[in-house]
Amino acid sequence: MSEGLSASSSSGRWLIAAAVLGSGVAFLDSTVVNVALPAISRDLDTGLSGQQWVLDGYLLTLSALLLVGGVAGDRYGRRRIFVGGLVIFGLASMACGLAPTIEALIAARIVQGVGAAAVVPGSLALIDAEIREEDRGQAIGLWAGMSGATTALGPFVGGWLVDAVSWRWVFYLSVPLAVGAIAIALRHVPKSDGAGTGRLDVAGALAMIVGLSGVIYALIEFPDRGSDAGVIAWAAIGVIGLIGFVVIESRVDDPLLPLGLFRSAQFTGANLTTLAVYAALGGALFLLALQLQQSMGYSALEAGAATTPSTIIMLFGSPLSGKVSQMTGPRLPMTVGPLVAATGLALMTRIEPGAGYFTAVFPAVVVFGLGMTITVAPLTSAALGAVDDAHAGTASGVNNAVARLAGLLAVAILPVVAGIHSGPGQPLGAGFHTAMVIAAVCCALGGIVAAATIRSGAPVTPHVQPAMNHACQPPERLTS
Repeated sequence: MSEGLSASSSSGRWLIAAAVLGSGVAFLDSTVVNVALPAISRDLDTGLSGQQWVLDGYLLTLSALLLVGGVAGDRYGRRRIFVGGLVIFGLASMACGLAPTIEALIAARIVQGVGAAAVVPGSLALIDAEIREEDRGQAIGLWAGMSGATTALGPFVGGWLVDAVSWRWVFYLSVPLAVGAIAIALRHVPKSDGAGTGRLDVAGALAMIVGLSGVIYALIEFPDRGSDAGVIAWAAIGVIGLIGFVVIESRVDDPLLPLGLFRSAQFTGANLTTLAVYAALGGALFLLALQLQQSMGYSALEAGAATTPSTIIMLFGSPLSGKVSQMTGPRLPMTVGPLVAATGLALMTRIEPGAGYFTAVFPAVVVFGLGMTITVAPLTSAALGAVDDAHAGTASGVNNAVARLAGLLAVAILPVVAGIHSGPGQPLGAGFHTAMVIAAVCCALGGIVAAATIRSGAPVTPHVQPAMNHACQPPERLTS
C-alpha cells in the first residue's frame, strides 16, 4: 500500500470536497457569466467591447498565470497557494458584484483571474499529492463528476439569478462557495511546506501579461477607435511583450513554457488542435449567448438552458469517449470530433430571429456537444503521450494554458473579423452568421491538424475532462 490518504476515509473525503468546491468556483464562474453579459451591458451602459473585456479580463490573467500557480503550489505549499487563491477569488467576486461601472467590473475580473490561476491547478494537485496512489483514479473520477455537475448547473443557476434578482448575484454566488472551500481546506487538508525546486519565472509571466494585454486591447478597441495612436501603441507593446516572452523562455533555467517540448510533432499538433478547437468553442459560446438574448429575445434563464444539452452530453459522454480513444488511439477521435463539432457550429448559422428552438438551436448545440465529447477526452492524453513522464505535469499545464489562451483570443478577434459592432442590448445582425462560419472553419482545421500530426499507434490512457471548459490535469511537476 502506498502512503497517503484513503479516498474513503473521513480525511480523504474532506480533501476531495475542498478540491471539488475550489474548482467548482472557477468552473461555475466560467458558465454563468456568459448568460449575464446582456444584463451587464444594459445596467452598466456598455457595448460589445465592454462585454468582451468582462470575459477577457478574467481569461487574460488566468491564461498568463496558470503555470505560475502550479509552480507556486509545488514550491510554497499546495494548501497555502490553494487557499490564497480562493481568498483572492472570493474578494474579487464580491468586488465584481459591487462594481458601479464597467471599468470597475473589468478590474475586478482581472483580479479574479489571478485567484483562479492559483485555484485551478491546485485543486487536482491536492488530490494527486495527498490521496494514495491506488485510490487516486477513484478520487479524480469523483472530482470530475462533481465538477461536471457544477458546470452543468451553472447556466440554469446563473440565468435564474439574472432574471429573478440581478446579474450581480452571479458573482456573489462564488463567495459562499469560496468560503466553504477555505474552511474545509484549513481544517482538513494537510499542510505542506513545498518541496518543489522550480523557480517562479516572474519575468516570463510579466512579459506574457504585457504581450497579451497589448494585443487584446488593440483587437477589442480597434472597431470603435480605428488605427489611432493609442491602439497602435498598445499593439506594438503587445507584440514586443510576446517576442520578449519567447526570448525569456529560451534563456531561463525554469521557463513557464519549455520550448523544447515543441520539438515533438505530436505535442505541437495536439496544442495546435487545442488552440483551434477551443478558439471556436470560446468565441461561439460567447456570441451565442448574446445572439439568443439580444437578437432573439430569450431571457437569461432560457439562454442558459438552451445550451445545456451540450454540457450534459459532455458530462455523460466523455467517459465513453475516453474508453474508445484508449482502444483506438487519439488520432481518430481527434480528427472526427472537431469535424462533427464544426458541423454543429455551421448549424448555428440557422439561429436567427424567428427560428424555433427545436428546429434551429437544439440540433446545433447537440451536434456541437457530440463533437466536443469525441474530441476532449483524448486531447490532453495526446499531449501527455508525446512527452516522457518527467514532463507530464508541464505538458498538461501547457495544454491547459493553450485552451484558455484560445478562448481569450477568440473573444477578442472573432467579433472584429465577423464585423459585429452591436451597442448595449442591440442585435448582432448578419455578423453572427459570419462568425459561426469562421468558427466552424477554425474547428475543422483543428481536425485536419490532428490527422496530420497525431500518432495513430499505441492507445493512450484517457484523461477525461469534466466539462467543456477544459479542466486541468494534475500539474504536480511543472518544471522542466
